[in-house]
Amino acid sequence: MNNDLQKKRMFLFLQGPHGPFFSQLAGALESYGHTTCQIGFNQGDKIFWANKQNFVAFTLPLEAWSGFFQRQIRDKQITDLVIYNDTRPFHKTAIQAAHAKGINVHIFEEGYLRPYWITYERDGSNGNSKLMSLAQSAVIPDHLILNPDPVPAPCHWGDMREHIFYGAVYHWCILCANHQFPNFTSHREISIRKEFRLHLKQLIFTPARMAARFWANLTLKLRTHPYHLILMQLQHDSAIQNHSPFKTNASFLEFVLRSFANNAAPHHHLVIKAHPLEDGRSEIAYHLRRLGAKFDINRRIHYLPGGKLAHVLDPALSVVTVNSTAGQQALWRGIPVKTLGKAIYNQNKFVSEQSLDAFFADPKAPNLPAYRAFRNFLLQTSQIPGGFYSKAGRQQAIARLAKKMFHPLDPYTAYLTGEIAHNKQDGLAALPSAAALVAAE
Repeated sequence: MNNDLQKKRMFLFLQGPHGPFFSQLAGALESYGHTTCQIGFNQGDKIFWANKQNFVAFTLPLEAWSGFFQRQIRDKQITDLVIYNDTRPFHKTAIQAAHAKGINVHIFEEGYLRPYWITYERDGSNGNSKLMSLAQSAVIPDHLILNPDPVPAPCHWGDMREHIFYGAVYHWCILCANHQFPNFTSHREISIRKEFRLHLKQLIFTPARMAARFWANLTLKLRTHPYHLILMQLQHDSAIQNHSPFKTNASFLEFVLRSFANNAAPHHHLVIKAHPLEDGRSEIAYHLRRLGAKFDINRRIHYLPGGKLAHVLDPALSVVTVNSTAGQQALWRGIPVKTLGKAIYNQNKFVSEQSLDAFFADPKAPNLPAYRAFRNFLLQTSQIPGGFYSKAGRQQAIARLAKKMFHPLDPYTAYLTGEIAHNKQDGLAALPSAAALVAAE
């Protein structure tokens, strides 16, 4: 490991999470004597990169990106590529070129186990993760199933306000100060102007949303009907657009509500919980009213506009999702889970293999020891304690990343081959338990 730290490397950053995380991570890498730079595609990228001297602006049309990137990795002698999300058009092209040149590809994503962790992998994440091809016997060895290492499950996000704030600043910069980047086009399906308005609306109406969530949760708590829980995701998220059979939340809801109406017990209800960052662009409430009337189940469906997950999850009969990471919180509690897209936790030892119709009729419980062994494997490999958005979360994560990024092997291979020791004590023991979090809420 010491040789890996001492070998001079050049890290090229592309787009990161909103905020200063990538810039501060670059500073930490430079403190080891390495060199960094960033290629930015808009003013939002630029404003959060502290060292403007090593910031490279890409101002050409998208079709010029491949050649531009090839020249940068040659001229700057790039050894490592660092990105957030591997499905953006710029990033997909860069990953292909980096692989062809033997360049290390470091990929960050939101934590597979939220909120106290972020995800760090090599070469691919989510549906492109190496986890998708690893044999179950490797990830969930029998000795761990028989003697799993329990680690508490988080119950809520850690830095939501900072996440929304940085998103609003990022899109304001693109909307109002992007003259240096005349050819920039967003990878999102809506305009930057609308994206900014949605972020601003989230900030302004936070108190009203909190009141609506409180009333919806209180109303649900006063009801005594058994219910199945639907975990919604952001429609524009790459996990939906690239790793699922659905392109809209409306199509997902129609598929699920039809199955529920035809197969669930008549006295069962359906609770649909929005993602905490849902900004209204997919019009979930409207589609629920429309589909509830279509399938004659309006009185059996209840919409929760975000909010805490733990209290809603605990009484649920089952959970259905496309591939939300929150599905793992259900598995940790032993609740039956059905996924409809590609997910890193979609292992047949604990995620239901039933059809959705059969699942609503009689959901099968997961193999809880097997899931807890899988969860422990994630904590020992790709899950880094900390966060992208709050100051404390960034400090916690960056302090632990160097040994991961400098290691010649990806986290999964390094663990399975015994090249790294268990990191059970690497900041995990001090985390609060699920019971403590519920009590605090």
